[in-house]
Amino acid sequence: MDLFDLQVNKMKRKNAPLAYRMRPRSLNDIQGQGHIVGQGSILRNAIEKDELHSFVLFGPPGTGKTSIARIIAEMTNSHFEILQAVTGGVGDIKKIAADAGDRLKFYQQQTIIFVDEIHRFNKSQQDVLLPFVENGTFLLIGATTENPLYELNNALLSRLRLYILEALDEKALSQIINEALHDKQRGLGSLSITIDQDAIQFITKLVKGDARMALNILEAAVNSYASQEQGLHIDVSLLTKISGRPLLRYDKTGDYHYDTISAFIKSIRGSDPDAALFWLAVMIEGGEDPKFIARRLIVHAAEDIGLAEPYALTLATATARAVEFVGLPEARIPLAEATIYLATAPKSNSSKVAIDNAIAAVRKSQKIMVPPPIADNSHSKAKLLGKGKDYKYPHNYGGFVEQQYLPDELQGSRFYHTGDNGYEKKIRDFMTSLKQRNKPSQS
Repeated sequence: MDLFDLQVNKMKRKNAPLAYRMRPRSLNDIQGQGHIVGQGSILRNAIEKDELHSFVLFGPPGTGKTSIARIIAEMTNSHFEILQAVTGGVGDIKKIAADAGDRLKFYQQQTIIFVDEIHRFNKSQQDVLLPFVENGTFLLIGATTENPLYELNNALLSRLRLYILEALDEKALSQIINEALHDKQRGLGSLSITIDQDAIQFITKLVKGDARMALNILEAAVNSYASQEQGLHIDVSLLTKISGRPLLRYDKTGDYHYDTISAFIKSIRGSDPDAALFWLAVMIEGGEDPKFIARRLIVHAAEDIGLAEPYALTLATATARAVEFVGLPEARIPLAEATIYLATAPKSNSSKVAIDNAIAAVRKSQKIMVPPPIADNSHSKAKLLGKGKDYKYPHNYGGFVEQQYLPDELQGSRFYHTGDNGYEKKIRDFMTSLKQRNKPSQS
């Protein structure tokens, strides 16, 4: 690298975004991840001893995944390669592997490949990585905002340690903001910038654990309103102009999506309408498809409320139709109505349990034969096969008559057991009354 290159890199750093300039330079600079890189942690010991293993860093944006990888690159004696999953392909992986093999063979130097956004690699790309990780051609460090349990192949995942980064708390974010304001070389320390404590709290709540977003908001305020002569005082009103509405951490296809819909359904199942409405609001504000929410309400109405309140399924289905018909923002109202109704309805999963029991019985059955009396006898020759013979028409017996409906091998089986809530009490009483009737005389 010549003098010109050094000058160019210096200019790039100077003009780089604040979040880039303020990246941690050592493990001690990383905020909020002491459980991963703090003194005595497994990963820190491996880094300091240069005895690394392949692993994946999983956590929300702006929590330090890339910073940890860059610090490793500076601390290790290994050759370090960076591969962006959005641009890298199978050919890039194979070339890195070939060079890594030569480096290991001729110079006894380990290669580390850092794959940012590794969840964007498809199955074939992940399969290409697998043998090289397995035989030690290179060490793999992956970074992802999506749950690797869903996004990575089991074979690859089994060869990686998983380190989970946490969203930064208010204390960590406040420390990062203050460092940026006072650092004269990398940050805003050369300017006369002051900030209210309320403004710092506003930012920390707004960004929901994302340090990069916090620094971006801070920089936007400075770039928009600061002057070299007068500096700038940052308060909540100014930040409101910069940030607009609160920013939600919500990915319609990622881990937050699954976690949020899970929280929504479990809140309804737990009969907590307020919590259910909150998670509904998170999904609506996060841009979730309202038709997806409506479909989940239909499933929940059948699975968790069922016959305890049969009208729940009707309401959920009507809600889905209303959502499709009116769309957002009005669709939020029928969604809220259905959410409240389902959350406050009596609960029963007897229908789900019943069908699961029946399916299990079908799978275990060696031979399934329809009893002749209830077989189809609409064909003129059906009686020659014994179909329909001795069938008792229940309406001729006052609406109920005992006869065989299950196959011989399953006679006496019970799949449905009535619950104790809501309408199922009436079902239980009715079924009990049927069993208590005297068997009608044969005719």
